[in-house]
Amino acid sequence: MAGLQRLISGGRPATPFCRLFRFAVQNAAAMDRWPRYGTGIGLGVIHVGALAALIPAFFHPSALIAAAIASYCTGALGVTLCYHRVLTHRSLRLRKPLEYLFAIFGTLALQGDPIRWVAIHRKHHAHADDEGDPHSIRRGFKWAHMDWLYRNNIAMPTQAEILRYAPDLYADRFYRALQYLSVPLQLSLAVAFFSIGGWSWVIWGIFVRLVASYHSTWLVNSASHMLGYRTYRTGDRSTNCWWVAMVSFGEGWHNNHHAFPFSARHGLRWFEIDMTWWHVKVLAFLRLADRIRIPSEAMRRRLAHPAVRPLASVSDGWAGGP
Repeated sequence: MAGLQRLISGGRPATPFCRLFRFAVQNAAAMDRWPRYGTGIGLGVIHVGALAALIPAFFHPSALIAAAIASYCTGALGVTLCYHRVLTHRSLRLRKPLEYLFAIFGTLALQGDPIRWVAIHRKHHAHADDEGDPHSIRRGFKWAHMDWLYRNNIAMPTQAEILRYAPDLYADRFYRALQYLSVPLQLSLAVAFFSIGGWSWVIWGIFVRLVASYHSTWLVNSASHMLGYRTYRTGDRSTNCWWVAMVSFGEGWHNNHHAFPFSARHGLRWFEIDMTWWHVKVLAFLRLADRIRIPSEAMRRRLAHPAVRPLASVSDGWAGGP
């Protein structure tokens, strides 16, 4: 330890290695800013690019259709179903080829590779709305919505924490490969769109799609920790927000989710529409999904607020998988 301190402080001969090591340690905080700057600049470019959709020359009905299909694949199937409910919480199991396909869709949402996305979300649940939460609502709406991505954030998981929070994904070579393919896959999709529909497809299918996907996901972190109602007693500020659920394929029933993170179903009452849960039931019917988990009625009653009306069963005749 004393030798390491001398190396950092300059008490050892100034060999090239010593100088490089000393520079890295003494400027670690400054060097950490560069990835955050890159994220901020990238998000800015994407948002500015989406403004081109306001130019009439770049609008075509086919571009809108392409954007809608891409949004569904990358948002509903990629992020909500695969990244969140399958990979992060293991709420269900998909057949491996389908899991990998949906993970590629999620990578095309450009919200991070599966390993990093899962690690951040698992850390969020471990420290929800407390010290250590990467996007705690206690720091304000804007922080929880998007500032946490590009401003100084000491709660962002380090590489060691990423390995600790997502060891199951890191052990899979496929997911390790996706760590390096986010940008190449996005560029490949952009080239495909351009070759089919020109710039209108690129603007709507890439830029507008990404902006819509970003904010629907970010609203779960922000609005669904601030606005809405709470059915269950949890140690955080999560809420059930119906309009966030509508734009995020059911993710807005966030108080339900924080009460039962393992549940493949987030909308737990008859009026809480959860479109991703519909997908789960279809995939189970097709025998493409199994090991589907939902909370029992007893579990729900145990955590429910006393003022909540008696809770009906969530089974709806559902047996939990094939």
